[in-house]
Amino acid sequence: MDEQFKNRVILVVDDEERMARFIRLNLEHDGFQVIEAYNGMDAIQQIREKMPELVLLDVMLPDIDGFEVLKMVREVSAIPVIMLTAKGEEDDRVRGLELGADDYITKPFSPREMVSRIRAVLRRNEAAAATVHTHGLIQVDDHLKLDFSRREVWVAGELVKLRPTEYRLLYHLVQNAGWVMTYDQLLSKVWGYEYRDEPHYVRLYINYLRQKLEEDPANPKYILTERGVGYRFVDLSRA
Repeated sequence: MDEQFKNRVILVVDDEERMARFIRLNLEHDGFQVIEAYNGMDAIQQIREKMPELVLLDVMLPDIDGFEVLKMVREVSAIPVIMLTAKGEEDDRVRGLELGADDYITKPFSPREMVSRIRAVLRRNEAAAATVHTHGLIQVDDHLKLDFSRREVWVAGELVKLRPTEYRLLYHLVQNAGWVMTYDQLLSKVWGYEYRDEPHYVRLYINYLRQKLEEDPANPKYILTERGVGYRFVDLSRA
């Protein structure tokens, strides 16, 4: 049992009671507190009333599917959400991440994998909130302005909202501006050691950042690709 996560409240959303019970027993064994919901609308109500610290959300639900639940959650909350998807349904995994899920777990899964993923997402979310920022205002150019002390990103004069993972990824890229950061380095710093074999996370979130920051995402000038190695943020001394 990891004392750091003891008594953290997890909402499990799955219409299969046997699966929900399996998840609950294993999470409680690891020190988590668990609440359950068996449909989408109940999940929304539980989030509003109980304010869990993380949601395990099944895609297949009897009233509204997990994607619709995720959309509704993201309109009002940045609570970490891990999607539960069927084996081989890559489109579901990608869609969930694009809608703002923090991670996914493919069924069937082991209790060890589930707990590891939950811990990693909780650590990542807390690290993003607690990062000590040594930079003040960074005027990259007339188009892009960053202020890590205020957790603000300005694009073309407008404040842009970043998800916690996007913000943390940008922070580490800028901290190492001009230097190449490998996939392994970014995965370790932003997602955690458990994700060392999943470089697609880096590519996906780099794409999210480019869509929000670049004037022409197809021809980026801030976040540059070092093919086969990783990414680097433009050298600020030359920007």
